Amino acid sequence: MAEIILTPLDNGPNLIKGPVKIIDAEGQVWEVKKETVALCRCGGSASKPFCDGTHGKIRFSAVNRAPRKA
Repeated sequence: MAEIILTPLDNGPNLIKGPVKIIDAEGQVWEVKKETVALCRCGGSASKPFCDGTHGKIRFSAVNRAPRKA
């Protein structure tokens, strides 16, 4: 199985690299053909669940980090 990497970008989307299938809350399946996909975190994208760059226009701010375990 191929590795999947999720990278939350500061003040931006979640980047997912690797083979993924996205299923939304209503059960709609989004087949992803690209190697890397950006998922909206700001809630403003016109193409949800995918990022369309709106986070930059609305000055979305999110740099929260989970505490690191020792």
